[in-house]
Amino acid sequence: MAVFSWNWDVFFLVLLALLALSLIIFGVLTAYFGSNKSRIVGSVLLIVGLLLGIFVILGSNDIFKVSFITAVLEPAVFYIIAAVIGVIIGLLVFLAAIMKT
Repeated sequence: MAVFSWNWDVFFLVLLALLALSLIIFGVLTAYFGSNKSRIVGSVLLIVGLLLGIFVILGSNDIFKVSFITAVLEPAVFYIIAAVIGVIIGLLVFLAAIMKT
């Protein structure tokens, strides 16, 4: 039985980075498309997301003793590319099966 040990620092950094990215995206959309009060909320979300993102990138070495670029960002890019390739292959197999029937 294989024992899998979590790297909690990387897990927490990915969680914070994705939270920052989602706050930035939703803040921009809310600030652009919202009404008066919604624009203020969107601006606050954008600012909080930017501050959290800066904290994750700059504070990862000092606080978590993990390099954000080499431990989180580079593997994530490879995983995303692999996932996209897998989805494309699955879609092509699905289309080939549908076209044959």
